[in-house]
Amino acid sequence: MAEDKVYLLTQEAYNKMKEELAHREGELREEIAHKIAVARAEGDLSENGGYQAAREAQSKNEGRITELTVKLRDSKIIENAPEGTVGNGSVVTIELNGNEMTYVLGSRDIVAGTDYEIMTPDSPIGRAIEGAKVGDTVSYTAPNGRELSVTVKAAKPLA
Repeated sequence: MAEDKVYLLTQEAYNKMKEELAHREGELREEIAHKIAVARAEGDLSENGGYQAAREAQSKNEGRITELTVKLRDSKIIENAPEGTVGNGSVVTIELNGNEMTYVLGSRDIVAGTDYEIMTPDSPIGRAIEGAKVGDTVSYTAPNGRELSVTVKAAKPLA
């Protein structure tokens, strides 16, 4: 039996997804339906590029509506970790092998509309740093089997 997936979202990410869903179910769906109707009125649909493009847009929109509906239904709102502590939805700067990198710990839905790279909490490094505080050095086993250490340089809520 498949395990049900829970989507961990900040309140801000949840609200953005609800807004996107409302837009796609309303205004965008109507706009696409109008384009299909206009293209259909042009006649032969087999060689009608406008009709084919509108149907493709409709398919993509309906797919995204389904995806958003499932994610919103199966989501759990998470609280932001306090400043200085790494948690789901934190912007975290780490030092690895002398290089500093900044990520958001969480899902792609949390960082939608931002320029941040994502680090999933399910990844080896994500599991290692979750709960760590600024200044902590934590070790983890990389997918290639190497033991690595990272130092948390900064952590703050995304919102």
